[in-house]
Amino acid sequence: FSLSLVPRATPPLPSPSSLSLAPRETPPPVRSPSPLPRVSISISPHLVRLRSSPLPCVSISDRLPSAPLIQFDFFKVLGKGFFQDNSSIAMDVNIKYSDNACDELGIDKEIGGDETIEEPTVGMQFSSVEEVHAYYMKYGKKKGFGVSKRNSRQNDDGTVRWFCLACSRGGISKSRTANVMKPRQTVKMGCKARINAVFNDEGVYTISKVILDHTHACSPGKTRHFRCFKKVDARVAKRLEINDETKIGLSNNFKSVVVEAEGYDNVTFGENECRNYIDNARRLRLGVGGGVALCNYFEDMQKRNPEFYYKIDVDNEMRLKNMFWADARSRAMYESFGDVITFDTTYLTNAYKMSFASFVGVNHHGQSILFGCGLISSEDAYTFEWLFESWLQCMNNQPPNAIITDQDNAMKIAISRVLSISRHRFCLWHIMKRLPEKFGSHCRYGEIKSAIHRCVYDSFSEHEFEEHWCHMLNTYDLHENAWLVSLYSDRHFWVPTYVKNTFWAGMSTTQPSEGMNAFFGDYIHSRTTLNQFVDQYDSALKRNVENETIANFKSFNTNIPCISRYPFEKQFQSAYTLAKFKEVQDELRGFLYLTTKEMGCESGRYTFVVVDEVQVGDDLLKRVTFIVKVDQDPLDVECSCKLFEFRGILCRHALRILTQMGQHTIPSKYILDRWRKDVKRKYTFVKSSYDTSSIDDTRRYDRIQNCFYELCFNASKAESSCLKLISQIEQLKTQYHGIADHDTSNTVDTTN
Repeated sequence: FSLSLVPRATPPLPSPSSLSLAPRETPPPVRSPSPLPRVSISISPHLVRLRSSPLPCVSISDRLPSAPLIQFDFFKVLGKGFFQDNSSIAMDVNIKYSDNACDELGIDKEIGGDETIEEPTVGMQFSSVEEVHAYYMKYGKKKGFGVSKRNSRQNDDGTVRWFCLACSRGGISKSRTANVMKPRQTVKMGCKARINAVFNDEGVYTISKVILDHTHACSPGKTRHFRCFKKVDARVAKRLEINDETKIGLSNNFKSVVVEAEGYDNVTFGENECRNYIDNARRLRLGVGGGVALCNYFEDMQKRNPEFYYKIDVDNEMRLKNMFWADARSRAMYESFGDVITFDTTYLTNAYKMSFASFVGVNHHGQSILFGCGLISSEDAYTFEWLFESWLQCMNNQPPNAIITDQDNAMKIAISRVLSISRHRFCLWHIMKRLPEKFGSHCRYGEIKSAIHRCVYDSFSEHEFEEHWCHMLNTYDLHENAWLVSLYSDRHFWVPTYVKNTFWAGMSTTQPSEGMNAFFGDYIHSRTTLNQFVDQYDSALKRNVENETIANFKSFNTNIPCISRYPFEKQFQSAYTLAKFKEVQDELRGFLYLTTKEMGCESGRYTFVVVDEVQVGDDLLKRVTFIVKVDQDPLDVECSCKLFEFRGILCRHALRILTQMGQHTIPSKYILDRWRKDVKRKYTFVKSSYDTSSIDDTRRYDRIQNCFYELCFNASKAESSCLKLISQIEQLKTQYHGIADHDTSNTVDTTN
């Protein structure tokens, strides 16, 4: 397959020698045409077909002929599906022409402090739209105002026949904010300064209207702050990308550029432009095709550690559809913490229109841990069933006790088939965030929202929830609302009071994609390419391992002082990690809000009523009654709040009754091994994956730069040595110019 892009032919330019400066009646002068423009091309294929052939090669000349033909020879490029046939090629090709007279990366260099820029006058002629724009940009830069494109008109063939360039402070601001008392800041103030240019019969653009006067003060020394002049300089772009790949934060990345430029005045862009450039560079940094990179990564990881697991799903035409993988450490961690998992597909939908799926749990510090990842081409029951089966096979067919997912019927069906013995729960956050969508147009939306919140968060028993729910339906006449009907029928999947009898390891369902944000929030975003994901996947795992190592160190080498004299607090202090001991202390602090009453004893089982002042909302307290039952021989305690069953932490109500009965030590069955810091776990002896990302060019760049640091330092001590080195560097520039276009020694072989 080959793609040919033929730029639209432009009318021939008149010979410069036939034109001269003349009065208005005679043909006006034509500015010397710039050399033929350079062309920059960015290709963003959605994915590349896996086959035994080298990567696509794109080569173009530095200068285009008058009727340039740019041809690309490459193998299949993907569209919506993972692989498609030649009849459905999808590709993004962006071509940018940049006139040498107004290189967008070098305006500052071309406009010296003493350079004279001719004022625009009616009759001035230019060979192209770009040349007019370049000239007016130079003029605006010199005079101290920003430039923006206003209106334009095109002929039927697409040729621009008329356009307007104006001061960026022109026009009238129209407030789009909902709060008219807090209008947004604006640069627009109705400035009339502008130029109009028309395309004439001679094939050139003539300035037809000029307004020079501005309605505001112009500041030549501050023009670098106008958005039109903020461009990332090519000489620092490479450094920004290198710093980004090595995980240097945006702020420090930008500061390094400022320091190198010896001040903000010498930097042609701001921190926002730095952020935008880095985001764009991440998206366009394709390198090896995403599918090739990912499969190569899988094979390499399995060679390094046979316990690395991956599985690929293809369709009848052997086109890649879905994939799942888990590293050796994740599989080992599942043996210790695989009792509860959350399955999420909402965090990332990448540039290839594939959903990123994750299996996440929590360790003994309450930190998110990864049990496997998947990329799926659709979110139907069949695909989820394949993914769950692949994951279950990876985990030696040991299903979790409980699983949290979105409220999705396809997931629900797949889980009932594959993980039928696992307790299934919906993520409450995803349900509650749909309230504006479902009731935002209702005239009593605020009241309905508060009523639903009261049903969900302020109901401490199933009976109480039923009462609140019925009252809400009757009050707002919502009996026929289909969404509420479906929620009520699924109440056992999401209402807290219905799921509190199951152990959820403290995994919150009130935050969006909590586990995935903990893993990939700093590394991956919605425009991440597959090979970027390969680069960053190991970095995310390594960071997670490091965070756990630090938490282990702190738990063994530091203590949180006890806040009471109860011996059982010291039991938890010596056994639990810091994070979990803090939760125990939170329960101890709750003693202040409790009142108790013994109700009697039957067959050696004592019953107590505990009234707790529970906070509801920001400032309100609600008196809630809980029942605590205690057997003394052997010691057993049970509370109706079910905190121990739900989170694995003994609740304040049970602890208060135990102390009241003179029981100051806790039986070992209430000190869970899951939260202990002194348990040796198998996965700690399994190393995480190693980084296999290909950053050889970055490493070579750093090696060369390090060599130049010492060279520049020594040569800068004397003017003669400085000039000599500069001369030698200029010779080297000629020697190595364009080497990237011809050097194929670094071509990546993807045939294996």
